[in-house]
Amino acid sequence: MKFTIAIDGPAAAGKGTLSKAVANHFGFAHLDTGLLYRAVGAAVLAGQDPHEAARNLDPTTMNTTALRTPEVAQAASKVAADAKVRAILLDFQRAFATRAGGAVLDGRDIGTVICPDAHVKLFVTASPEVRAHRRFLELTSKGMDVSLETVLADVKARDARDRDRATAPLVAADDAILIDTSDMDIETAVQNAIDVINQKRGTI
Repeated sequence: MKFTIAIDGPAAAGKGTLSKAVANHFGFAHLDTGLLYRAVGAAVLAGQDPHEAARNLDPTTMNTTALRTPEVAQAASKVAADAKVRAILLDFQRAFATRAGGAVLDGRDIGTVICPDAHVKLFVTASPEVRAHRRFLELTSKGMDVSLETVLADVKARDARDRDRATAPLVAADDAILIDTSDMDIETAVQNAIDVINQKRGTI
């Protein structure tokens, strides 16, 4: 059975954690599409051409830990605004979405561009301040020397780039269900998502 779940939202809203939990619950495959752009961004920081990096990307060899730094996140946001990079990565994401057994994809344009016909679309968000605090705790727990003010500024800058880019801007699909995690723990957010998905699965 093919069943596609598209989960979009800004950085540090909790969509990655929620997506993995949903995929595990239903036994679906999961793809964090942001890692594809982080991998390209990291390659650009290393001196590679972004288009060549996207064409030569091997998702099976991506070092997740190395791709989670603030510098790579900012580079990813910049290459994600490149229409040619997005086009190169489009086919891979769409092929993943239609695999047998179900798929969960999270990113910023899944429900609007990658999988406009997804069976379920969720838009996970939270206030910039809440998201910055989460990211600050994540980074400092890894020993990174950052300030909350700097992280908040980075979150707002990335939001602006993601919203204002000409190609595939960050926006909720018209038929997406909004989950605001500002005052919600992850367990509640995951259960809300599961309830929405179960309801949809029962109608098809």
